Amino acid sequence: MTQSNIRPLTARTRANWIRLRTMILLRWVAITGQLIAITVAQLVYGLQLELGFCYLAIGASVIGNLVATLVFPENKRLSERENLLMVMFDLLQLGFLLFLTGGLNNPFSLLVLGPVTISATALSLRSTVVLCATAIILVSGLAVWHLPLTSQSGDILRLPGLFIFGQWTALIIAIVFTSAYSRRVTTEVHSMGDALSATQMALAREQKLTDLGGVIAAAAHELGTPLATIKLTSVELLNDLADHPDLADDAALIRDQADRCRDILRDMGRAGKDDLHIHKAPLETVVLEAAEPHMNRGKQVLLDQAFTAAQRKSQPLILRKPEIVHGLRNLVQNAVDFSSERVWVSADWTEETVTVRIIDDGPGFPPYLLGRIGDPFMRRRSPEKNRSARPEYEGMGLGLFIAKTLLERSGATLRFANGSEDRKAGDRTGAVVEVNWPRRMLNTRDHEQPLGQNPQITT
Repeated sequence: MTQSNIRPLTARTRANWIRLRTMILLRWVAITGQLIAITVAQLVYGLQLELGFCYLAIGASVIGNLVATLVFPENKRLSERENLLMVMFDLLQLGFLLFLTGGLNNPFSLLVLGPVTISATALSLRSTVVLCATAIILVSGLAVWHLPLTSQSGDILRLPGLFIFGQWTALIIAIVFTSAYSRRVTTEVHSMGDALSATQMALAREQKLTDLGGVIAAAAHELGTPLATIKLTSVELLNDLADHPDLADDAALIRDQADRCRDILRDMGRAGKDDLHIHKAPLETVVLEAAEPHMNRGKQVLLDQAFTAAQRKSQPLILRKPEIVHGLRNLVQNAVDFSSERVWVSADWTEETVTVRIIDDGPGFPPYLLGRIGDPFMRRRSPEKNRSARPEYEGMGLGLFIAKTLLERSGATLRFANGSEDRKAGDRTGAVVEVNWPRRMLNTRDHEQPLGQNPQITT
């Protein structure tokens, strides 16, 4: 799966993940709390309530729960509309109870925030707006119309008008703020979760490609000698068969080598062997491997001539991790997509660090997004020409997020910047990405140890 096919899950999709059993359980908790509150208000505090209507409202919730439990299976997932209807019913039922028990004079009026918060975290924006609007209308109506709370002696328990106004104002602000805050945080969490899932998919894909390369390399390496021997002895048999009837030794050799090929293929198994020879590679080779898929896309991808003969001998051997290859590849892809003509990829190293820089001659990063580069599904206010050039990337920073996450996983730190503002065609004036590793994180060695036997790949 390419990253252009990855799309963030919508709130409508996530609403379909909520189980009916979860909503039923939450409603049972609410029913229990309502029964306890009414019982305590009547028996302990002696409040005169319209018990018949109160129990009617609670009974409606009980009947709804029983019907949902008996009719639908326990593992049923609610649709967006079904979730909205259930939460709306709970909100209206709570509003009716508050109407019967003093309206905003009742301290439990704060509970109207519960359904609103649930809608903000689980439902779509449209459903959340509908629930919030309903809650605001409900609270406004309860501030004016409600049955009074009457004590056993006949006294009416009522807050001063100023307090009612303050309660109404606080609830309106709380409804708007809580829903907006909950939705914002939930959206951020979901976006990060989606992006991390996409990152894992990209890494798994790159790991499979690496394993496949190991299988091919192992097959070519281990089967080369016996196949060459078979070919040599076959030629000798064809040349000498007429004049030398005693070719039993050569025939036995062919048989032995065929058996050896069979044993090697059986030993490689379905997954193959992990070729240790490709685990490490010179820095130049890894950089070239990352940039190679984007070298024939109509733009010049230039590897700086920093690898002189002397430097090639001293360049570090680094771990050829899928995270590194795929992360650098995404950065090169982004540079090629936005460059005008050229992209430069350079590498440098010291005794302590290894650095790779990717620079292009394009328009650079938007200045207002420099501090947010690497955030998943980042919205950017791009001009229309950029939208038409890269429609599959509109509204998404997934490619850079994957690159940043994978490279940081390998121990790197990334720095995003822009080149000179004096832009001229062909100059390195576009986006600059610098990837810097502590050399020890790449497990570099100047002198390789013997590799040993290729281990079996475990699946």
